Amino acid sequence: MRTPHKKEKIIKEHQLHEKDTGSAEVQVAVTTGRIKELSTHLKKHPKDRHSRRGLLSMVNQRRKLLSYLEINSPKSHKSIIKKLGLKK
Repeated sequence: MRTPHKKEKIIKEHQLHEKDTGSAEVQVAVTTGRIKELSTHLKKHPKDRHSRRGLLSMVNQRRKLLSYLEINSPKSHKSIIKKLGLKK
């Protein structure tokens, strides 16, 4: 289960400046954390269709954010993919 403390830790690791909580890099990192947690939930509960739908929407949101980064800031796109261990 994701606690506010875990989310705050993820934000601190990926923020660009002190008050940054909404940049694309931070949003990708937070969404990736939520995706990982929901994936483990779905392994235990494979018939949970509502959570599966939420997972698919999170994956699509992350994909859109990564596409935005790839176009506008290729350097940060490569670094965030490397940090999070994503395939691209």
